[in-house]
Amino acid sequence: MLTSKQRAQLRALANPIDTVLMVGKGGFSEQLYKTADEAITARELIKGKVLEACEYTSREAADTIAEQIGADVVQVIGSKFVLYRKNKKEPKIKLVK
Repeated sequence: MLTSKQRAQLRALANPIDTVLMVGKGGFSEQLYKTADEAITARELIKGKVLEACEYTSREAADTIAEQIGADVVQVIGSKFVLYRKNKKEPKIKLVK
């Protein structure tokens, strides 16, 4: 579970990164989860976007994907969301206490 200070730190780090995950009208698929899992393992912090054609809200998409890949939802703004999961082998982000 993330503290508000850790969330603020992760939001700041997520600001400049590119969106790597797109949830479209196809909704959720094994391929989407696989892509999210690989990206978050490599980066720890990923940004996703829910396209207009999608039937889910950004909050629903973020929660569903986070649950599937064992990540934390950092923030949801508009159609975008940010997910975080610590890489146990090679942590890249040092969170504040």
